[in-house]
Amino acid sequence: MNTDETLNQQLEDARQRLHDLYEEYGFGHACVLEQSMFLDELINQYNRMFHTKKQTQLV
Repeated sequence: MNTDETLNQQLEDARQRLHDLYEEYGFGHACVLEQSMFLDELINQYNRMFHTKKQTQLV
């Protein structure tokens, strides 16, 4: 599995966990907010990686 596939799988797993936690605890629970921040960081990582690849292709 390459880096793209690994990150995509991590994103999907984190998104599903967030959904499950939300269903169980509701929006304002600390574990839901923590998982949301974790997912945000993965999305930021994905965006940085995508931006770097795009810049490399332009050169």
